[in-house]
Amino acid sequence: MNVAFSTSQVAAGSPAVAGKRSRAAEALNRSLCKAWARGAMPVPTLDEEALLAWARKRTGLNDFGPEMEWRPQLGVLLRALTGEAELNPIGRTMANGQVVGLLQQRLLAQALFDRHPEIRQRPIAAPIIVIGHMRSGTTRAQRLLACDPRLVHTRGFETLDPVPRRPDFRRWKARAMLATLRSLNPEQFVIHPMSAGAPEEEFGLLNHGFYGAALEAQWRVPSFARWWAGRDRTPVYHRFADLLRLIGWGRGDDPAEPWLLKVPQFTEDIEPLLRVFPDARLLFLHRDPAAVVASSCSLVLNATRLQSDRADPRTIGREWLAKVAARERAMRDARARRPDVTKLDLRFDEVSRDWREAMRRTYDWLGMPLTPEVEEHMARYLRRAERSGYRGHRYRLEDFGLTVDQVREAVPA
Repeated sequence: MNVAFSTSQVAAGSPAVAGKRSRAAEALNRSLCKAWARGAMPVPTLDEEALLAWARKRTGLNDFGPEMEWRPQLGVLLRALTGEAELNPIGRTMANGQVVGLLQQRLLAQALFDRHPEIRQRPIAAPIIVIGHMRSGTTRAQRLLACDPRLVHTRGFETLDPVPRRPDFRRWKARAMLATLRSLNPEQFVIHPMSAGAPEEEFGLLNHGFYGAALEAQWRVPSFARWWAGRDRTPVYHRFADLLRLIGWGRGDDPAEPWLLKVPQFTEDIEPLLRVFPDARLLFLHRDPAAVVASSCSLVLNATRLQSDRADPRTIGREWLAKVAARERAMRDARARRPDVTKLDLRFDEVSRDWREAMRRTYDWLGMPLTPEVEEHMARYLRRAERSGYRGHRYRLEDFGLTVDQVREAVPA
C-alpha cells in the first residue's frame, strides 16, 4: 500500500481553510502521522478486499445481500477516496471506519432479514416526506413535525446504525462518536445540530447503498458523483424502505403510524421514492437559491476541511452550485410529471416568520388536528434549538467565488 503522510502535509493547503480547523483536529492529525511513521499504528486501509474481510471477521457473517445493489458503487467510492479525495490522517481514519461500519451493518441487517422474513412484509403507511435542498429549512420542518407522537421518526443513533441488537449499545456508541466529532469539528454542530436521541434525517440508510450526498459532502469524490448520474436509484430506496421496516420492527412500532422522512438527497430522487412509496405525501421546502448555495457550500467546506488539507472553497462553490442546479431541475421535472401526488409547498421565510401558521397549514393539508400539546412541544423544541446556537451559522457567497447573479442564472427562483 503506497500511502505516506507527514506533519508538513497536515498543515498544507489554503491557509484560509486549514487555519479554521480546531486545535483538537490539528493535534490528532499530527499524532496519527507520528504513530504511523513509527509503526506504532497501522495506516487504515481503503483496500476493498481487506475491508470486506475485516467486516466479515468482526461479525462472523458472510452475506452482504445481492452484490449488484452495493458492490459496484463501493469500488467506485474507494477508488475516488484514494485517487481524488486527498485525505489527511483524520480523513483516512474516518473513511476506513465508515466503510467498515456500513459493511458490518449490511451483514447484520441481512442476517436479521434472513431469520425474520416477516420484517420485509411490514407495511409502511403513507409516509410524510419532507423534500428540499440542503439548508432550505427541511431540518426545522422535520423536527417540528417530529414533536408529534402520532408520527414515527428516525433518531440520530438509528440513522448512524439502523440494525437493532441484543444487548443494544447503539445509542451510547453514537453519543461517544458525536462527542468526538464535536471536539474535532464544533462548527459542524452549529450548522447542523445532531444528538444521539434526537430526530434525524435518514442519510445513514442511503449510505447502506454507498450512495448519496452525505458521502459527497464530506469527501471530494467527483468520479463517484458522476458514476451515479443517470443511474436508477430504485434499488437503493428498496433497501432504504427495508431498513425503515427493520427499525420499526426493532422498536415494536405500530406499522399503521406514518413515517416522517427527510433527506436532501430526495430532491433528485422523487421518481424512485414514489416507486417505493407510491402513497407518499410530499412536503416541499423552498428558499432563495443564493442562500441555499452559500449555506450548502459552508457546510461542505466545514466537513471536508476536517478530512482533507486540500479543501478548496472555489472548487466547492463550482461543484455545489452545479449540484443545486441539477437537483432543482430534477425536482421541477418530477413535479411536472407527477401532478397526482399529494403535496404542499412551504417557504423557508414563512416557517421562520410564523412557524405556528406554517404548521397549521401543514396539519390542515395532512387532515390531522394540531393539538395544543403538540404545538407546545414544538415551541419547546425551538426554544432549545435557539439556545444551542441554531441561528449562529454565517456564510457568504463570495467566500466560494460566486455571485448572486451566477446563482440566479444557474438556479432560477
